[in-house]
Amino acid sequence: MKKYIEIAKIIFKAQLAWRFDIAVNVLFTIAKILFAYILWKSIFAERTIVAGFTFHSMLSYYIINSFLSQLDMSEGVSGELSSRIRGGTFSKYMVIPVNIQGYFIAQTAGASVFYLIFNFLAALLWIFVFRINFTFTSNPVILLSVFLLVLLGLLFMIQLNYFLGLLTLKYQDINIFLMIKGTMVAFVTGTMIPLTLLPDRIISIMRIFPFYYITYLPSMLLIGRNTKEIGSGLILLSIWVLIFSLINKLTYYKLRTRYDGVGI
Repeated sequence: MKKYIEIAKIIFKAQLAWRFDIAVNVLFTIAKILFAYILWKSIFAERTIVAGFTFHSMLSYYIINSFLSQLDMSEGVSGELSSRIRGGTFSKYMVIPVNIQGYFIAQTAGASVFYLIFNFLAALLWIFVFRINFTFTSNPVILLSVFLLVLLGLLFMIQLNYFLGLLTLKYQDINIFLMIKGTMVAFVTGTMIPLTLLPDRIISIMRIFPFYYITYLPSMLLIGRNTKEIGSGLILLSIWVLIFSLINKLTYYKLRTRYDGVGI
């Protein structure tokens, strides 16, 4: 465990060298909240309630969801794996004395903790700029449940991106998989619109898959809604994490013999 903590600490410190990336990440968070404000301001001009949301609770949802979605720094895992495999430098991960997937989990954790500070400040800024009557639960049980859901959700996303990166061992180009994943995740995690606006039948199907529980359910819980889904959410997300952990192990051991890169 100590070596993984050291990896996370190194990555955390390394982020200070990429100041432009910090600015872009914060601006992206601000842009998403600004877009939501403009969109829902016009919608709520003609009504006071939309799917049980008031204007302020809707903006509270978007601020929380944007903050949680920006914590996920795992997208770079698939890109780095792909470039390493194609460039012949994946060998270094095969010889270092750590589990490869564990290495990328630690790496992503270090980056996520670093950006947590700036994303929190960006979200806090909009609460004061727009003078939002911010909706947020103070129930300690719900807060603990959200913490666990967010951790499991981040772990699943790292596993998913790790799996997509490993596909480079079989396919020459995985960009099509990454494009599909990016578009799908933005929608099914409730980043574009709250999923409660969709038909009940579609929501019921989404509850089977892990994406529903990554940012959408935590966001809803933090504004005091969907509290009955805590137990099922923790169980289902844990199951998906275990399933993908097994899938990644099998994929790596099956495809690693195809790698013939050189150098470390």
